[in-house]
Amino acid sequence: MYYRRKVILSLLQTFGGELNKISFQKLLFLYTRLQEKPAFDFVPYKQGCFSFQSYADMRTMIKYNMVAENKEKELWEKTDATDYTATLTEKDRQILLYVKNQYGKMTASDLIKLTYRKYPYFAVKSTIAEQHLNEQELKVVYNVIPKNNKTILYTIGYEGISLEQYLNKLIQNDVKVLCDVRKNSLSMKYGFSKSQLQKSCENLGIKYVHIPDLGIDSDKRQELNTQKDYDKLFVHYEKSILPKNTNAVKEVYDIFIQHKRVALTCFEASQCQCHRGTLAKFITQLPEWKYELKHL
Repeated sequence: MYYRRKVILSLLQTFGGELNKISFQKLLFLYTRLQEKPAFDFVPYKQGCFSFQSYADMRTMIKYNMVAENKEKELWEKTDATDYTATLTEKDRQILLYVKNQYGKMTASDLIKLTYRKYPYFAVKSTIAEQHLNEQELKVVYNVIPKNNKTILYTIGYEGISLEQYLNKLIQNDVKVLCDVRKNSLSMKYGFSKSQLQKSCENLGIKYVHIPDLGIDSDKRQELNTQKDYDKLFVHYEKSILPKNTNAVKEVYDIFIQHKRVALTCFEASQCQCHRGTLAKFITQLPEWKYELKHL
């Protein structure tokens, strides 16, 4: 079993076997703030800090009868009798006890207020902040909302980072539209298949657009062992594929001009090993280009 799932089960166990869904997210968040290597990453969401990965893990553990969902009471319930706290590291067990002692008597509302006040960034997408914070506290949240009027074209890959880390990069750079330029938008990595990524982005106020015509067929991506192999592929992409897809390039450019802060995305961490870097360079060479390009 993944260690992060043992953390979830241990948290539920420590709090009497069940937790309100909002309280669970807040307590898990506070727990991970104290870990040297956090078991979960979080994004600012509709009700504050939220981990998509923890939610997906819950859905998986329901299938294995380890957790149950009480929809009527909005609870997560531990149904596995195993003592998972014993499987945690000594440091993580200490953190768990600290969280229990510090926050064990707090209501969901108390936890919302605490996390919003202590970590205002995670309240920037909240739809309930006004119900829990006073005017001065709301001003603090407003002041940490990423805002930038500069027109910038970004590129971003998701290799080596979690969905939450990826989404935070988009939020922190005030990206308005994510242009997915993969030929095939399916991914073995959680959160990055088209439907998952689109839903996550749009729930955070980021528009998602898939433009497969600007992708590269998977058979062309075989045997890429050196940078020279990548460079050869991207020369072919620039000389043969992009000129045949000028309408798709224009679509990206028009979206960029309209929304001003757009990110091109594909898999590879480095734009030097991804066709999005070549596409971005191609766009910057258009006669009307006068803007900034930034690789995240």
